[in-house]
Amino acid sequence: MKHTHFLETLEVRDADLFVFAELFREAAEKGFGSQLQDPLSESESTLLSNRILEETGLVIGWKSLKNYSMFVLRASPEKQENPTLATLDTLARYVLGAPRTDEIQRQRNESHFPYWFKYRESHPGPVRPPNPVRTKALAIGGLFAGAALIILLVLRSAQPSATERFEDRFSALQDDSLARRGWMVAGMDSSFWKRRAEAPGFLTLYTLRGDNWPAAAERPLIRNLLFREVGCECFSAEVHFSEFLPRKNWQQAGIVLLEDTSFVKMGVRLSVAYNDFSGGFQSSKEILIQAISSMGKGFENPEEVAHKTIFTMAQGQEALVAENLRYAALRIEKQGPVIRFLYSNGPMENSAFREVASREFPFQPRYVGIFALRGFVDDTVSVPVHISFFSLTCLPCGK
Repeated sequence: MKHTHFLETLEVRDADLFVFAELFREAAEKGFGSQLQDPLSESESTLLSNRILEETGLVIGWKSLKNYSMFVLRASPEKQENPTLATLDTLARYVLGAPRTDEIQRQRNESHFPYWFKYRESHPGPVRPPNPVRTKALAIGGLFAGAALIILLVLRSAQPSATERFEDRFSALQDDSLARRGWMVAGMDSSFWKRRAEAPGFLTLYTLRGDNWPAAAERPLIRNLLFREVGCECFSAEVHFSEFLPRKNWQQAGIVLLEDTSFVKMGVRLSVAYNDFSGGFQSSKEILIQAISSMGKGFENPEEVAHKTIFTMAQGQEALVAENLRYAALRIEKQGPVIRFLYSNGPMENSAFREVASREFPFQPRYVGIFALRGFVDDTVSVPVHISFFSLTCLPCGK
């Protein structure tokens, strides 16, 4: 297909933009199965962002993808896009089918962005002699711009973070609306994701097969994990459930902090769960608040930070337990290296939070997510989890 706009007139110094345009077209064609004809809508951009994340383990925001699509189709000398090398490499990884990774792994092992350069070598773009005077001026300008950026980042890092608060009551659950509010989805199961709005006034997730608990024969995976960037060192994250009563082992729902969404690195989760497993010994059916930390790939045994039984279900008591779980909430507070795990439950919404554990952890989470899962089992049904509220509050770090 011949594209006749100013991209074809670019000089060598601008050849990367030409190659980028071709790369983006290929990414869009892979994501949607057809050639890019019109700029992506917000929902299409969100879908492509999720597909890139699912396949590569890396994030390109939906707004960027939408802007790139407009640039590729309607580019002009007056308005140009300047994707970073990391973005170019992520697109190339998606197009070339590279193995999954995450930002930490890429920075450690592939900070030279090999897939972008591999793609660029096979797509040379327009070839024209450069203007040496202008090229030199651009190089000098680039040095000044880079120095200014470094100074800006240093100054920003030296300033205390302002207190910010994000709240979501999930009144709008369309893909584009969620994306505008900063939400992303990992481990997409489209058949159940389509049912997220089936209970009016709630986000509905299902306890699907999967887990981030290490298992020798299974890849860590939480399906339909709804997550967002944290963006601050000290914070409080909170989620509220309505009438969630797990009844089978490993069924649970909760909140998770992650260094990456492919579970290669460290993660900490807090959940409302069910348990009657005791290695063959007689045990009670219990509803518990459980906190788990996992060091990620290479560490087979996670640590159970907290295991607090809040109810046991003797025969005939299920209705009473359900009434006391009509409203349940979980909160994770991070202050420096210390993380507190709290919960509340009761027949009324405003029950007080209680602490179940407090511990120091050597990591800085990049993402916070809401999840529901049933572990790596096939004989347990998927039950709905109705979520009414989420908040993320950035806090000033203490001493």
